[in-house]
Amino acid sequence: MEGGPGSSSSPPIMQDVHSDSLVSGNSGGDGSPLVARLRKLLFRRMLVGVSDGRFFLGVFHCIDKQGNIILQDAVEYRSVRQSSSSPMEQRCLGLILIPARCRASCHVECSIDEQMSLLSLNK
Repeated sequence: MEGGPGSSSSPPIMQDVHSDSLVSGNSGGDGSPLVARLRKLLFRRMLVGVSDGRFFLGVFHCIDKQGNIILQDAVEYRSVRQSSSSPMEQRCLGLILIPARCRASCHVECSIDEQMSLLSLNK
């Protein structure tokens, strides 16, 4: 199938998220600022790139202390050939776990207003 994670007529705004910084240090419990930041990301569409070149687009369900991410209703996108201009092949997966050691990038879909409020996640 052709098209990739952002191939719709009006591409969504994706905010870069450094999830490794969200899980580092002591999380301290429900009152922690890190937990509050992560709660803002729950149930948002998230695009996660992994080290072998694949991308997964799904709904952010949870993250553990090690940085492993669980996406629900996930779709895998991978290049059919090694050339950058080749079409992306997609496959519906459902609920998946992406190990932190494999994750290369992580972006969350949001509106412009939400993007401005989420900028503090990059600090």
